[in-house]
Amino acid sequence: MLLLIAFAALAGAGTALSPCVLPVLPALLSAGASGGRRRPLGIIAGLTATFTITVVGLAEVVHGVGLGDGTLRVLAVVVLAGFGLVLLVPALAARVEAPLSRLARLGPRSRGDGLRSGLLVGAALGFVYAPCAGPILAAVISVGAASGRTVAVGLAYAAGSAVVLLGFTLGGRAVIDRLRAAGRGPAVQRALGLVMLLTALAVVTNADVRFQTALATHFPSVVVNPTGSLERSATVQRRLAALRGAERFGAAAHAAPRRTTPHTAARLPTLGDAPDFTGNQRWFNTPRGAPLTLAGLRGRVVLIDFWTYTCINCLRTLPELKALDARYRGQGLTIVGVHTPEFAFERDAGNVADAIAQNGLRYPVAQDNAYKTWDAWGNSSWPASYLIDARGHVRYTHVGEGDAEQTEAAIRALLQEKGDARLGAAARLPAGALPDSRDTRETYVGSSRAEGWVAPRPSPRTTSYPPAGGVPHDSFALRGQWAVTPESAKAGAGAGIDANVMARHVYLVMSSDGDQPRTVRVLLDGRPVTAPAAGADVRDGRLTVRRQRLYSLVDLPATSQHRLGLRLPPGVSAFAFPFG
Repeated sequence: MLLLIAFAALAGAGTALSPCVLPVLPALLSAGASGGRRRPLGIIAGLTATFTITVVGLAEVVHGVGLGDGTLRVLAVVVLAGFGLVLLVPALAARVEAPLSRLARLGPRSRGDGLRSGLLVGAALGFVYAPCAGPILAAVISVGAASGRTVAVGLAYAAGSAVVLLGFTLGGRAVIDRLRAAGRGPAVQRALGLVMLLTALAVVTNADVRFQTALATHFPSVVVNPTGSLERSATVQRRLAALRGAERFGAAAHAAPRRTTPHTAARLPTLGDAPDFTGNQRWFNTPRGAPLTLAGLRGRVVLIDFWTYTCINCLRTLPELKALDARYRGQGLTIVGVHTPEFAFERDAGNVADAIAQNGLRYPVAQDNAYKTWDAWGNSSWPASYLIDARGHVRYTHVGEGDAEQTEAAIRALLQEKGDARLGAAARLPAGALPDSRDTRETYVGSSRAEGWVAPRPSPRTTSYPPAGGVPHDSFALRGQWAVTPESAKAGAGAGIDANVMARHVYLVMSSDGDQPRTVRVLLDGRPVTAPAAGADVRDGRLTVRRQRLYSLVDLPATSQHRLGLRLPPGVSAFAFPFG
């Protein structure tokens, strides 16, 4: 544990030295340059407190209510613009100070040490700095540990940042004190106010992101992300995995299901007590959005299904779940979908609600943005199903697609076990199209999980990739300009993807900046894909990308080898290639 805390402190210090801190510096320097001698200390203390609370607590709330990852950027804009106006317009500063005079002053002070006013300023700046939280804290939050360990790591990360930021503040104060002594104090204050307003505008227009990616293009990764290698190190990853804990049901949760004959009772092992739903944010398809509990479902057979709406394997199981729900709900079965996101945009409650409606799901669905229920079950895969008997014991598990008949047999066995002997005929399960063993393996466009890419493979920076001379079987290549992150890659000028894949169905998870419609060209074997081979989203060799979702590119009569080409306009982001 001490080793992980030390790593977190170093990562926090590295974050304060990265380009991410640049939007904070103008406000930090201007606030620290005014007031008494202890004002910088108050600012850093307030920033550290708010930053820690925001990252450890508010971040879960923001994701929990389904607001996505942009909310903290909105808070940053409000704070930056507010400070900028106060510094730029003295009359406005006076109006702001008047109602807050009993608490602390936002503006410059001529008396006192400035500690209390610094705390208030720093507390507000903590919201500006919070989006800089790096992968270490994101991983710790995803662990969902409700113990002091999460808080301790968060405090260590914040303390590491605080030391570096305090150095910036004291250094800036020394420089501005010299300018003030030369009679330039008011002009410097107005200039810093203008800089903060321009910074707020840059955040609104994503210019700050473009600036950071420009730095990434021209500077080595050790400068842009000094803690990147630390955060990706095997030691840190092992420690984070240890925080997540062991699988709830051990190997049994991934074992092949017991083969049972449909329509007959089966002896199913008792794998343990079922964990309850925990840490969920929104509930769909329940009365007034009320959460469910296993205690409230006692006496019914419950099927828990972990899924996410861009997972093609999950989507292929939904027709079977819908059929089981329609057939057995009235006889004592409750299916509960647990939507645990793979990508950041899948945390958005609106996107989840749209996916539930588009797929015609009538059974309850819990939004599990913080992975709390996922971790309680020790789950590690999408899709994964857990069957609970009427007494609350886990009796059957299945990971992946297929074996729908065996799942139904287990359901019928548990319904009979609780006393329902008149089940009637089995459900009419749709014929699922299982993946072909020859299919190209799923891959990601983001650098953290990119597999099968020819050199130069996706790397976390903005760069231009030369066209590949030839792409080997089951391989992929970028071309043109791409801004690559660990999770995705955003297209720039001349962007494209070339691949040589074995598949019947080809999909790609994509999004478009601002949900604006953008057109992607789809080529198959060097020509625009024709109607007989086009996926459901393609018309005349083109598809329109709007919201973040899974797009169907190719739909062939049979599994076969083909060259795939995509030409993407700037503003389209690509996440993952599933095949089927």
